[in-house]
Amino acid sequence: MTARHPLTYDSFVTLALADPAVVGLVLKGSRAHDGMVTEHSDHDLYVVLADAATTDLTRFQGYRTAALDLVVIPLTEFRTAGMPGFERYALARAQVVLDRLDGGIAGILADKALLDADEAHRDAGGWLDAYANSLYRSLKNARDGHGLAARLDAADSVRFLLELLFALDRRPRPYNKYLEWELARRPLPGWDTGLLLDAVDRVARTGDVTLQRRLFTRVESAARQAGHGAVLDAWGADLDLMRPR
Repeated sequence: MTARHPLTYDSFVTLALADPAVVGLVLKGSRAHDGMVTEHSDHDLYVVLADAATTDLTRFQGYRTAALDLVVIPLTEFRTAGMPGFERYALARAQVVLDRLDGGIAGILADKALLDADEAHRDAGGWLDAYANSLYRSLKNARDGHGLAARLDAADSVRFLLELLFALDRRPRPYNKYLEWELARRPLPGWDTGLLLDAVDRVARTGDVTLQRRLFTRVESAARQAGHGAVLDAWGADLDLMRPR
């Protein structure tokens, strides 16, 4: 297609449906999230091919316009896409447009939506340590009168906190754009969604020291229950600065 006559989503889907090499079509992004579509939303589409298949559709790999963004990928590579990686959440919440594997494509997406137990435990431990690091730096900078540094470290800590909380629930963390969407439909166990969102908003904006310490109390309890006490204990006496006074 030329720039004057760009390929549309519907016309490409028609081409793909007629090609037996295509075993799956997967739509991700805003159009896979109910209520998130705007006038600027394009169609982000994975085109999954049978391994070693020959098809003319490979010419569309990397095709991108304001309306359509295509990824043409063999099945084997699709299985591992985002595992791990930034793309994992997008695929975890993607919609199946075509599944010629009798549910196999849907099964691959389901696998991406759930971290296995070992992966989740390993990741949660890493994110917990990163969260504690940024929290400690924020509180120390606030104590020492470095306001900007304290707020920047607090904002950093929010990222690690969210990664941690989703890892504890064995889920990939949603992109910031979809955080409220995700929590409205799948709240984190033990957390009030409204209170959590308000807390991370305030911490990111203001670096509120009292709120950071109160939040840490909840996180410490949850982390220890999940078996991450050793990560926290490694901080030794520095934990005193993180806990409420």
